[in-house]
Amino acid sequence: EKHSQGESENLAHVKIAPSNADFAFRFYKQVREEAGNKNIFFSPLSISTAFAMLSLGARSNTLIQLHKGLAFNLTEVDEQEIHEGFQHLLQLLNDPHQEVQVTMGNALFIDNRLELLQKFLDDVTNFYYSEVISSNFQNSADAIKEINKYIERKTHGKIVDLLKSLDLDTVMVLVNYIFFKGYWEKPFNNLATRDDVFLLDAKNSVKVKMMHKHTDFNIHRDEKLSCWLVEIPYKGKATALFVLPDEGAMKQVEDALLKETVFNWTQSLKKRNIYLDLPKFTISGSYDVKSLLEKMGVTEVFSDQADLSAVAGNTLLKVSKAIHKAVVTVSENGTEAAAVTVIEIVPTTATAEFSLPPHIRFNRPFLLIIFDKNTHSIHFMGKIVNPA
Repeated sequence: EKHSQGESENLAHVKIAPSNADFAFRFYKQVREEAGNKNIFFSPLSISTAFAMLSLGARSNTLIQLHKGLAFNLTEVDEQEIHEGFQHLLQLLNDPHQEVQVTMGNALFIDNRLELLQKFLDDVTNFYYSEVISSNFQNSADAIKEINKYIERKTHGKIVDLLKSLDLDTVMVLVNYIFFKGYWEKPFNNLATRDDVFLLDAKNSVKVKMMHKHTDFNIHRDEKLSCWLVEIPYKGKATALFVLPDEGAMKQVEDALLKETVFNWTQSLKKRNIYLDLPKFTISGSYDVKSLLEKMGVTEVFSDQADLSAVAGNTLLKVSKAIHKAVVTVSENGTEAAAVTVIEIVPTTATAEFSLPPHIRFNRPFLLIIFDKNTHSIHFMGKIVNPA
């Protein structure tokens, strides 16, 4: 079928959605290997965007590894389409008329001695709307302060003092941030919130503030994976999918986290009247993206073999550090979340009908996926092991 030019541009973000989802679940599984029994929270979209932007400067095997690591298959989507996809995604997400407040953006802090290639500069500004900020990395204390101030401002004070140090030979720091503030379509009543117990495991529990609501929600019971799914929509196009595995079923649910599983879940949701208990919580996650991506096969960009020759022709560059931090607060009126990815670069189903409304209690570890129905993108995902 033929699409007009305007229409095919509108579909640009749809073409990259499957790869971004694949990356999200692969990255989750890599984080889980190391997190043990800890809270997990990150923005897959932020990490994908940062490294897709970086790929504009990569060539040869470095570029091949980046595409593969980000789950892009070049037989299905070409390089131009990847960047147009992110360009369109950024346009849609940053639309000021949305009811959900989402701001996502990129910045490059560049050593004033580094001469960037004009094409790289044009592409990062054109496709990724990146700010390009000249910095003096010879004075690393000042540079760190400047970058941290920028991140703090862009995440509305949610993420402070993220960058602790810079390698002496740093010449470029790439920052991607996402800030999300969503209001529940139907807020919880503060008066119904009460002290309750959250079970960490068979033996231990913590006290939490438990929110309560008795109303219609889109829910699904997955008998095969032994979990409940409850969708809580925000005003606007974003929605949160809460996944509550039965006791002892967390691992099998996590193992099944794939875009197909989540797609099936979203297709199976049915409106039902339920009693819902959900804890208030604020959790954060900080990740060394460099070591995680290296385990996912993206190694060259971090090594002396890195080919980032499309960034600055005459300087050998490599990525020396890539860090990511995300924070989320869920409360009666909604969700506030922020995340930042910093890349530092240096030279070299059962359908049983119930008569009584089920009581679904999120009083044990659960998963959370916040996504945008408009762009099919996963803003954040996490595991809440301990909400306290």
